[in-house]
Amino acid sequence: ELTNQAADAPHLPALLDELLANTGRAPREVSADAGYWSEDNLCAIAAVQSEAFIPPDKVKHSEWRNPRPIRGRIPKRATPADRMRRKLRTKRGRERYKLRFTTAESVFGQIKEGRGLRRLLHRGLEKVRAMWRFEIAVHNLLKIYRSGKWTVAPG
Repeated sequence: ELTNQAADAPHLPALLDELLANTGRAPREVSADAGYWSEDNLCAIAAVQSEAFIPPDKVKHSEWRNPRPIRGRIPKRATPADRMRRKLRTKRGRERYKLRFTTAESVFGQIKEGRGLRRLLHRGLEKVRAMWRFEIAVHNLLKIYRSGKWTVAPG
């Protein structure tokens, strides 16, 4: 989705609702960057019975490559942010969150670099949204075409 508001976090519940409406089911996992972190978003993800992988802080790539090992039990006074930091430092947490780099971030890279979309050429939110959705549709159609898993209906 495209919006004219800088903050990402307030948009996650609506994105979950849209995902449910479009697919008819909740995802098993929700991975997002630190901009989507909020306790409200954790509650929204839990409400659809999905598992969250959202770092509460911006994470440097070097931190993913050289994580500090986790030691001891989870402290009783650990906040949701502390629990998430701990979860993302586990082997499973790192593996699940790392998928975001190949599934979500690569799409933006392909659209920006491969298709050359660096700026939206229209004014007004509805026109810009239409242009963005068109670019996403082209991206998805090219993926389907390149996969070879498409057929042309006879006639």
